Amino acid sequence: MKRQSYLHLALLLSILVAPARLTAQQSKPADDVAVAPEGTQVATEQTPAAAANTNSLQKATQNPVASLISVPIQNNSNFGVSPGDRTQDVLNIQPVIPVSASKDWNLVIRWIMPIVYQPLPSQSSTTGTGVYGFGDMQPTFFLVPKKTSKLIWGAGPIVQLPTATSDYLGQGKLGLGPSIVLLTQPGHWTLGALANNVWSIAGSGGRPAVNQFLMQYFINYNLKKGWYLSTAPILTANWESSNGNRWTVPFGGGVGRIMKLGFQPVNLSASFYGNAVYPSGSSSWNMRLQIALLFPKLTKQQQMMMMEQKMKQLKD
Repeated sequence: MKRQSYLHLALLLSILVAPARLTAQQSKPADDVAVAPEGTQVATEQTPAAAANTNSLQKATQNPVASLISVPIQNNSNFGVSPGDRTQDVLNIQPVIPVSASKDWNLVIRWIMPIVYQPLPSQSSTTGTGVYGFGDMQPTFFLVPKKTSKLIWGAGPIVQLPTATSDYLGQGKLGLGPSIVLLTQPGHWTLGALANNVWSIAGSGGRPAVNQFLMQYFINYNLKKGWYLSTAPILTANWESSNGNRWTVPFGGGVGRIMKLGFQPVNLSASFYGNAVYPSGSSSWNMRLQIALLFPKLTKQQQMMMMEQKMKQLKD
């Protein structure tokens, strides 16, 4: 089962490295291609308009409640799990789908589907064993005002579904709670936070009650040619645990880039976090690798422009 963890890492690393290989093989700059609402050329800045629109797409991907369909695939490798200093691996597939709820409101659905490799306790072996499968899914439904302002916000319920394929991979409870996100995007910056708390409302009577808090603050600084610096640690608290094992508080950051793989705009990122506070026996640090497939809305004219550019590139 541990092999599955390495396969996840190898897949994401190959995706992160592949664009550099493709760039090295190209003998001319990429053509301007409409991929964002304003018509974005991603990963190159051959024109002022391309540079401005790349920045627009950067900010849209950094807004959790933007009107942008995206499919982030995020791999979290949590190192130093006891006993035996082993690695837990969590691959989150987390599509974000905005829909129009009314004249004044959007409904943004964020659905997290975890695939987990969980090391199991084994005092007699340093390597031990592990279990691999699906964890508990967590959909969130944000209501977001369509009218834009300097402060962007959304609020709604988060649901925890007991979908885990093993008792070791989930909590066995149906959970419910509130979730809120606040952010602002002045200049090159994106500053914000997302928070929720989940309480169990039904499920197996033999499993512990759930009362858990999560907060992710995020700070991004956008650079040229789609690059950006980012910190987005996830702080958690299990209110059912004792004080010494209640909080996980990480610090760290990483780098990312908005670019294209073929015709597909993507957001690639890599980051590392160390846990200043964490429960006994859990991970002391982790690595987060992510690729997000981006599907900006296009006008009919922009769709025609994109098709023409695709045909041109195929002929070349």
